[in-house]
Amino acid sequence: MSGETSQIHATAIALDGRAALILGPPGAGKSDLALRCILQGAWIDGRHYLATLVADDQVIIDRSGGGLVARAHDAIAGQIEVRGLGIVAVPSVPAAEIGLAVELAAPTAIERLPEPGTTWPVLGVDVPLLRATPFEASAHLKVLLALVRGLPPT
Repeated sequence: MSGETSQIHATAIALDGRAALILGPPGAGKSDLALRCILQGAWIDGRHYLATLVADDQVIIDRSGGGLVARAHDAIAGQIEVRGLGIVAVPSVPAAEIGLAVELAAPTAIERLPEPGTTWPVLGVDVPLLRATPFEASAHLKVLLALVRGLPPT
């Protein structure tokens, strides 16, 4: 099937054209984790990576062919909610192909060595899934590392 669209409560960031959907309930730390990926970035394999925002709070997902694309509503494009500061403009892209889903979880819910091949289904496509603790100091590094290198294969 092609041409399907869904809107979900999430935040999406992009790195080199690949998006990570950050999933969790309101107040779980989605925007905070995205902000660290955007402003702090990470050194990986001798290169400094900084993510860009795709969408904060509401992500539109379009299925096109066999892939998924994340984008923002025009009204909120390029803006992220920074708790305590308000709505802030940050570097953004209009859309990116979804390559990773990040489920926010408590530290005790995250396996030290997770089973490879864990996915999150959306619009009939299984997206590789990473579970992360949002306020852990290294959380943004793990997200960016997974976007750069990918998750272990099945």
